[in-house]
Formats: sequence, structure tokens, C-alpha cells
Amino acid sequence: MKQAAIALAFLLFPAGSFAAQPAVAPATAPAKPAPAPAKPTPAKPAADNKPILGQHNNNASITIDSDSFQADLNGKTGTWSGNVVVVQEDTKMRANTVRMTTVNGKADKIMANGNVVVDSPKTGTVTGDSGVYNVVPRTVVMTGNVVMKKGKDVMRGAQLTVNLATGQAVLGGGVKGQVAGQAQTNTRVQAVFTPNSQ
Repeated sequence: MKQAAIALAFLLFPAGSFAAQPAVAPATAPAKPAPAPAKPTPAKPAADNKPILGQHNNNASITIDSDSFQADLNGKTGTWSGNVVVVQEDTKMRANTVRMTTVNGKADKIMANGNVVVDSPKTGTVTGDSGVYNVVPRTVVMTGNVVMKKGKDVMRGAQLTVNLATGQAVLGGGVKGQVAGQAQTNTRVQAVFTPNSQ
């Protein structure tokens, strides 16, 4: 069964779509001499630095690990279920299920549902009920009880939209569900900042 899932994954997502695992060098391979130490380079001035979120490389390999995988060759989608972990560079996303669509054999959209957690050392941790990563325009939308944490700082809202190319993020409120006979109420964005929490 596992071999069939792997075969379906390769049919759905051609070579180069995912990260290749590094091969283990044989024990008899000759040792290579260590490269000469690199010369230290001066730090760039702060004015030359790009926005923290803008430094994400959407061309980096995407690795997905889960309990099971199901492919839809006609729909050009793949669905990973059970303890799903998606990694691209130093950003890691965990969710109950992840569905990916492809265009021309390349990842186009990654949709995560159920207990979505995104960790990044640069931006902190974001949790929500669901999330969508649009690979080409480099946008992420998290919805449902969104909580952003970095250090002791916390922000809460209903929907978070992040443009990884520009570094812009918008956290918005939303509408709570209607209870029988009661009007809908709007939720507001909440934030708690602790000075010197970094």
C-alpha cells in the first residue's frame, strides 16, 4: 500500500517538486580535506536589510511528512492526513490534513485544516483552524481563532493575511456565529505587547 502511495505521488508530482533526502555516504568513502575557513564579511547596514517576512524563499524545496497520502491524478491534487508536517527552509507547518494542488507539475496551493500551527524563528508562531499558502504570489491566509505569538507578545484575530514578498501582514476581526434568536457580534483584534520580550 505504501509503495502504491509513493508511485501515485511521483505520478502526480514530477521529480523536482519535493525535497530529495540526502544520500548517506558509504563508510569506505575517502575523507575530503576540510575547506579553508571563509573570510569574515562585514555586516550590512540596517538600511539594506529586507523585511523579515520578505526573506522567505518560496523556491526552496517543500518536504511533507504524514501518516497517509492519497493522490487524485485527474484533479492534480494530493492529500496528506494524520500528523502532517510541512517544511520549507526554516518554516514548519503542522496540521491534521494538508491538500496540495499543482499547476504544470509544481506546487500551486497548499491548504491545511485542523489545528494548524506555523513556526518560524523569524516571525514566531501562528495558530488557526485552517490556512492556505499560495506558492506563486507568496501569500498565506490563516483563518479561525488566529493567534500570533513571538516571545511574550500575543495578537488574536479572526483572519491573518501575510504577503511574504512584501513583508506586509494584516490581522482582522470577524463575525462570531449567530446563536438562535441573537444578532451576530463582531470580534475585534486583540494584542498584548511586553516591552523587551525579545
